[in-house]
Parts: sequence; C-alpha cells; structure tokens
Amino acid sequence: MAEQLTYKQTMEYIEQAGKKGSILGLSQIEILCKKLGNPQEALSFVHIAGTNGKGSSLAYISTILKQAGFVVGRYISPTIFSYRERFQVNEKPILARELAEIISVVKEKADEMVREGLEAPTVFEIETAAGFLYFKKKGCDIVVLETGMGGDMDATNIVKTTRLCVFASISMDHMNMLGKNLTEIAEKKAGIMKPGCVCVSIWQEPEVRTVLEKKAAEMNVPIVFAEKEKLTKVKYGLEKQKFTYGELKNLEILLAGTHQIDNAVLAVEAILQLQKYGDLAKQLTYDHIRKGLGKTKWRARFEMLSKRPYFIMDGAHNEDAAGRLAQTIRFHFTNKKIVYIMGVLKDKEYEKIIAETYAYAEHIITITPPSERALTAHELAVAVKEYHPNVTEAASIEEAIEVAYLLTEKEDVIIAFGSLSYLGGLAHHFIKSGERHGRSGKSKTRH
Repeated sequence: MAEQLTYKQTMEYIEQAGKKGSILGLSQIEILCKKLGNPQEALSFVHIAGTNGKGSSLAYISTILKQAGFVVGRYISPTIFSYRERFQVNEKPILARELAEIISVVKEKADEMVREGLEAPTVFEIETAAGFLYFKKKGCDIVVLETGMGGDMDATNIVKTTRLCVFASISMDHMNMLGKNLTEIAEKKAGIMKPGCVCVSIWQEPEVRTVLEKKAAEMNVPIVFAEKEKLTKVKYGLEKQKFTYGELKNLEILLAGTHQIDNAVLAVEAILQLQKYGDLAKQLTYDHIRKGLGKTKWRARFEMLSKRPYFIMDGAHNEDAAGRLAQTIRFHFTNKKIVYIMGVLKDKEYEKIIAETYAYAEHIITITPPSERALTAHELAVAVKEYHPNVTEAASIEEAIEVAYLLTEKEDVIIAFGSLSYLGGLAHHFIKSGERHGRSGKSKTRH
C-alpha cells in the first residue's frame, strides 16, 4: 500500500524530482510503467510532435473529440496557471486530491526502482506514468498526448496503441538535445510513428517532409499532409477568425494570431483522417468539427487580456514562434506604437528571438521568468541593447506592467511574450487585481 501524500507533499516531491533535469530515453519509463501494470496499454492515443503549434493543435483536436461525445484525456506541458492543468479529462484539470493519490502510487514504484539500484525516474517520466494511470482510471476513450521534447526518445513514446500521429510545424529548437539541423530534428520527431497508425502533418519545409515521408514508408503507415491550396476565404481577426478548408466552409476559431489558422487546419485534417482510416467515422461528423473549432480555447496564444490599450500575451519562446509573432504583429498592428515585455530562458536562442521581433517595438521591457533556467532581466536587456536603444529592466511582473502602461496611450499596444513560465503570473495579475489602468499609469479599481 502506497504512502498517501498530501497535495503539499505531492508538489514538494514533484519539485524535488524536477531538479534532476531532462534525460531522453525510454528505459526508465518502461520499467516504471511495467511496475504500474502498463496502464498505457489500456488506452488509445493521438500523439502530437512538433516544435510550435503542438498545444494549440492538441486543444483543437481534443475539443472536437469531446464535442463528438468521447471521454478525452489531455496531457500537456508546460502549464500556465496551475500544475494540475497537465492532466485533463474533457478539459477539466485533475483534482488536487486525485493528483496526490496518483502521484503517491507512482512515487512508491519510483522509490522501489531506487532501492533496486536503478536510476530514479525524471520528473517528466513520473508525470507521464501518472498521466497514464489517471486516464485509465477515468475511462478515457482517447488521450491526446503531447511530446515533451523530440519524439523517438521522449518518455511519451512508450505508447504502442497510437491511432493517429500528428506533426505540427517542425523547426529549430533544443538543438543541443535533438540535432544541429532540421533533418536531424525531424528524424527524432518522426520516431513517434507506430505500426497501424495514421500520420497527419501540417505543411513542412522540404527536408522535413522528406524525413516524414521516408519514415512513414519504412513503417508502412499512411501519411497525409495538409494542403495550402485547400485553405481559402481566410478572414483574420483579434477575436474571431474564419476560413474554409476544402469542403468545410466558413469554419470559425476564437484563437488569435495568423498562425492559428494553420493549427486549426492541421486539426481538421487530423479528424478527417480519423474518420477515413479509423472506426470513428460514425461518431465524428462535420458538425462536430465546426462546433469543436468554435469552442476551442488555449491560453497565452496571442491572447488579448484587455483593450485600450491592447494588452496581449503570447508564448513565443523560440525563433520560429517569434517569426510567427512578428508576422501577426505586422498584420494587425502596422503603424501602431508597441511596447514589449520580454522574459526568456537562457537555454533558448534568445538573440534570434530578439532579431525576429525588435523592429516593431518602440520600447522593450525585460523581466526574469520564475525558472531556474531563466535569463535574468539584466542579461536580456544587455542582449536587446545590441538591437534596440530603448530598454528597461523590470524587477517584477507588476513593475513591468506598470512601466508598460506609463509608456502607452489607449490607442497603443502592449505585447508580453517569451517563456510560458511567467505568462501565467502575468495573467494572474489581471485576474487577481481586477484593475484597469488609467492614462497616468496608476491603477484604478474596476467597480
């Protein structure tokens, strides 16, 4: 019988396990899951890999499946507001009591591994195993599973009952772990393909497409790429966006950002292939796709927190995502005065993020994200000054927000972006304070 942890003890255990860092490989997760009775073998999966767009695509796909009446598990990382968001069933995070119960069971087996002279599992391996246990307990019909890093050696790749492999946009990131060029990185991510599954990908760079097609041929599985030619009648917007994809006309999404159309198209193509190749055709209809897309929510993806001035937060934390952010800024805010709040991790190519985005800002405020991997506000400010003369270091999120409002008028734009680790705190500031800032930059209480 496992020692029952309290929720506080659970979070302390997770924090302690996290100090070990990330180690790619499947040997430890295989031992851990075997000790737990291999709960993943009782589940069916949609497995998503990619560099950018994984989370949004997961949100669209899982919401559509929920709309069709399935019990849908979501496994995501990183989270924004609460650790418990990592494990969701039909969009509801795991309860604190349930999390403590599940982690208690996993901890018992992890401790057993250590007593046997084996290496202790990483925090991601512990979380992944806990997710499988939770989703099995909840009787999930299907689990939409997001890789943590890469694909072939990612702990999530222990699964063998994958129905659908989904590839979001693949670009340069985590080069120290995954490879020095696109081909090497794509080869790692292609490793989630399994015999008997169907593969769906957004349009990719030619070298990435070649890798995915080659791997699919080796595995003897079908692979379908979303087609740009089928995407028509696109209407971009900050609060609603519309598009037509093939026979599916006038689809609507709530997520802003020009790249969100691509993520929605990937989700549509994924569902269409589930209909075509799986046994879900009778349960998945065009109406489910339409309603699911229209109900999908995903935080910190060019999300508007307030207006006058516009205050937007976005999780652009690598070069490709920064390029997409810059594209969206050009589309919506040309000739607007823009102030940035930036916070990044030191293991990201932050100079490339700066290079992609600096030209659109009149002023840039830097902060230190709440992470052991954080680049300090001062270090980021020094890097930004190589590109932009107007830089201010802020000691806290609250100070950064206050300075941003001091620098803007109601017709201007504030964009906070970078590491998701600080965006949750930023959004909490708006929720908790219930404040509306005046033109003086001083807070006014909303009545």
